[in-house]
Amino acid sequence: MMIKITLPDGSIREYEAGATSLDVARSISEGLARNVLAAKVNGEVWDANRAIESDASLQLLTWNDKEGKSTYWHSSAHLMAEALEAIYPGIKLGIGPPVENGFYYDVDPGETTISLEDLPAIEQKMIELAREKNAYIRKEVSKADAIAYFTEKDDEYKLELLEDLEDGQITFYEQGNFVDLCRGPHIPDTGFIKAAKLMNVGGAYWRGDESRKQLTRIYGITFPKQKELTEYLEMLEEAKKRDHRKLGQELELYMFSDKVGAGLPIWLPRGTVLRTRLEDFMKHEQLKRGYQPVITPHIGKKELYMTSGHYEKYGEDSFQPIHTPREGEEFLLKPMNCPHHCEIFGHKPRSYKELPLRIAEFGTVYRYEQSGELHGLTRVRGFTQDDAHLFCTPDQVKDEFLNVLELTQLVLKRMGFDNVTAQISLRDPDNKEKYIGSDENWEKSEQAIIDACKEVDLETVTELGEAAFYGPKLDFMVKDALGRSWQLGTIQVDYNLPERFKLEYIGSDNQNHRPVMIHRAPFGSMERFIGVLTEHCGGNFPLWLTPDQFAILPISEKYNAVAHQVSGRLMLEDIRGFVDDRNESIGRKIRDAELKKIPLMLIVGEKEADAGGVAVRMRGEGDLGLMTVDAFIPWFKEKAAE
Repeated sequence: MMIKITLPDGSIREYEAGATSLDVARSISEGLARNVLAAKVNGEVWDANRAIESDASLQLLTWNDKEGKSTYWHSSAHLMAEALEAIYPGIKLGIGPPVENGFYYDVDPGETTISLEDLPAIEQKMIELAREKNAYIRKEVSKADAIAYFTEKDDEYKLELLEDLEDGQITFYEQGNFVDLCRGPHIPDTGFIKAAKLMNVGGAYWRGDESRKQLTRIYGITFPKQKELTEYLEMLEEAKKRDHRKLGQELELYMFSDKVGAGLPIWLPRGTVLRTRLEDFMKHEQLKRGYQPVITPHIGKKELYMTSGHYEKYGEDSFQPIHTPREGEEFLLKPMNCPHHCEIFGHKPRSYKELPLRIAEFGTVYRYEQSGELHGLTRVRGFTQDDAHLFCTPDQVKDEFLNVLELTQLVLKRMGFDNVTAQISLRDPDNKEKYIGSDENWEKSEQAIIDACKEVDLETVTELGEAAFYGPKLDFMVKDALGRSWQLGTIQVDYNLPERFKLEYIGSDNQNHRPVMIHRAPFGSMERFIGVLTEHCGGNFPLWLTPDQFAILPISEKYNAVAHQVSGRLMLEDIRGFVDDRNESIGRKIRDAELKKIPLMLIVGEKEADAGGVAVRMRGEGDLGLMTVDAFIPWFKEKAAE
């Protein structure tokens, strides 16, 4: 029997039933087949050597595909487990999933301790086994046979996992002498794995339950080429230098205090200047586009968030209710700004002539993130969003969405993020209980985003299950200077909150109508954005944004007064910096200014004082010569505008 295979370009090819994705790849080119790691069959990731028995759509997955990498790293976890069994007979295995970069396996080594010093030997064994080019073989197994196998092996962790599985959904995967309980998929054989590095060893409670035994978690990463592993390790070293937690401390941007609380950043003067400049930039752009600023409280009555649905969806991740002296009265630290903004819209009758109504706020919100998930500024418990909500008629949705899209793209470009991917984040059709609202509203809002993106030929990727609980989103995924991907700005179309808050406006027909709500935050979280931006530019912020744009360095105490006069003149022109009038050598002052990443060092000595100017030294460019203060000011403004 012949089956029809539809490829991503729309072309259709015919094959004998039972053909594999690798067979399809070989029919296209041997070179392609050598690079296929897995395949998407009717939207589901399969082994590349699994038989296809009926008509299907097919996408071949390589190292360049997210699902290809994930399959590769999952297979690498199995390879590491095989190496562990070879080195530590009797070791028991938990789970070994892929993660964003690499994989891990939770294992129980019994009385043995596996430490960092043991990792090179495990790596070596992995490569030795990989060179055997053993195929990953999928086998369907009955539950009785699976239980019998792991009972004989005395592996209680796999037996516990089997309790949740039913006959007909159990598969084993074998490679070489190793067998694991796994639903797959996997790469064709171990020979694809050319380079391995085990990164760390830690502890992890079995199934995340602190009352259960703590297992040993081993993290690793693998690559198809040694060169790629070398480049990855070099990137990690560079990432350490750029770590915003390290730079934030060195540049005195922000701090944390145990007495204040974990995950609650405190902005120091230099960080506050940086953050304020970002806010001023956004406020200026918003005012040009007709936004109206508002300010709302940091708390709200529990009923507010019950109405919005935030309590139901975020209640467990929020700070617990604040009880007042009045019996039964409870407040919450706000988890989102949108319920407050809904109340602003609804506080008086609205006409269609007022729409679109665009209200904006730098509003601080609070989520009780688990302590193990906190990470510098990128994962905190209190953060400020550059939040705005646009209330409009259904006919205005597309234009308003496109205007917000233009603003978001402008912001990211101005901040130096050139590698941006737009991701349409839709709800998970198989898990609708995670969301609020009717299917009709979801379909309208999802289509509105899709249509708007098509209107401007915006290249997008689509991810199911990534929507907010009240509506779909267009998320902006940026790659930083090290090639790492971050989610920053977001735009959301929402038909649900206006319904829950019973928001209305009087239309031209003199009837009541429900507005549509657009949520947008081009920066996203100010904390997260600044953390990512710090790492992207390595703390070398653009001249217009950097907290201290200059340091005036008098050669000796004799010139301190002149230096302060120059500083005062520059400050009047909104050029900001400081005078380093310490009793130190000029060489020491220059070195310290460079460590603080000050872009401009203005040196004042006898020659400069006599000329009414400064000797300009720019980081990265060296000495630029003597400039009068009158000449320096326009030169600086032109440089900053770049």
